[in-house]
Amino acid sequence: MWRPTSGGLMKFLGASIVLLLFAHILLGLMSKDPAEGRPATPDKQQRRLRSHLPYRYVLNSAGLCRDRTPFLVFMVPVAPRQTAAREAIRKTWGAPSPDTLTLFFTGLPKVEELRPLQEELEQESRLYADIIQMDFMDSYQNLTLKTLMMMKWLGTHCPNALFAMKVDADIFVNVFHLRDLLRTSPKRGFITGSVIWDGMPRRDPSSKWYLSKELYPEDSFPPYVSGAGYVFSSDLAGQISWASTYVHLIPLEDVYVGLCLRVLGVRPVYSRSLFRNYFEIQKLEYDRCTFAQLIIVNKFKPSELLQVWPDFSKGHTNC
Repeated sequence: MWRPTSGGLMKFLGASIVLLLFAHILLGLMSKDPAEGRPATPDKQQRRLRSHLPYRYVLNSAGLCRDRTPFLVFMVPVAPRQTAAREAIRKTWGAPSPDTLTLFFTGLPKVEELRPLQEELEQESRLYADIIQMDFMDSYQNLTLKTLMMMKWLGTHCPNALFAMKVDADIFVNVFHLRDLLRTSPKRGFITGSVIWDGMPRRDPSSKWYLSKELYPEDSFPPYVSGAGYVFSSDLAGQISWASTYVHLIPLEDVYVGLCLRVLGVRPVYSRSLFRNYFEIQKLEYDRCTFAQLIIVNKFKPSELLQVWPDFSKGHTNC
């Protein structure tokens, strides 16, 4: 019978250990994504794309979270010309506070407005340090890019924030009710708002929300939150940025976030009391005690926001 020599035995054992270590490492890489908090690699049919954000910052305040950990970051997509909306938000629900941060995200002005508007934005940025701008053209078609820009900024420059809210510039936000909701909300993998469960693509080319079969071949959308305003745990910002590399861009930014959530295996949560959606995406006439039960109300002009805020902020606890 053949018997290995002591030297041959040592070589055999050494090779076996190396093979076992290699198999262990390989299985580990196959079972999970190397980034903490990410799910396993998406379905094999999904091909990873290039980053959708090969753009640079024109205006940035990268150090805003360096010495603080905000409880909540408001991220407001705005057009460069929406100066009045930004001023109204700074004086109302987006006013500076020790544990919140309000930021405005925008692209480049149109060519014919570029010089005067860009100079105004730069001056405004020096004054408030709350404007983040990237060098793509600001337009409705680029809202999805702007949303990804927000997620990238939060994940890169303010990853320690607990929560963030993407909210449009024409929204009334009940920050008092929102804080109460978030105090008992999950700190990871959480997103809430007005959830659309049965959305379908519009195939009429004349529709503002038209999606061709070529761009989006599926007949329905996964659950997504209305883009008027939604709140999420900040860990999702980096995860959505990562998931976006598996999802082709479409011009419907809220649906797009829903597609990224599907890649991540995250389902949005519908926030409501017994009979009322907290995230009211319709226009309502102002009533202090009605608004005290809500988190957002849609379609507020800057002048309307400035008019009702003093009454609401002082009297909402009396309802």
